[in-house]
Amino acid sequence: MLNIETLEQLKQLLESQPAVLLLFGGEHCGVCQALKPRISAMLADEYPLLQAAYIDCQGPGQQLSAQMSIFSLPVVQVYFDGEKFAELQRVFSLADLREAIDRPYRLSFESF
Repeated sequence: MLNIETLEQLKQLLESQPAVLLLFGGEHCGVCQALKPRISAMLADEYPLLQAAYIDCQGPGQQLSAQMSIFSLPVVQVYFDGEKFAELQRVFSLADLREAIDRPYRLSFESF
């Protein structure tokens, strides 16, 4: 999972990758720290073409999280072709995340 700290880094990532998952979390957010390895494992197993990035909202990414209007943690945003397709906030499960990713991922990457 990449670490993103600035808006410029985020824009470059969204322009260079067809599919991106952003996890906004914090060092002192227990839920965020528990989700991070689970999301990484799920993406590696089920969605290998989806690039994951982490924004530490309680550290170097604090300004970026404010620019993105992130005021509670954790938040996951999913982008396809630079467009936000899903956002999950505070209370969600991996099943909720999988449901948000699955259809647009398959349409983007699987042959008909």
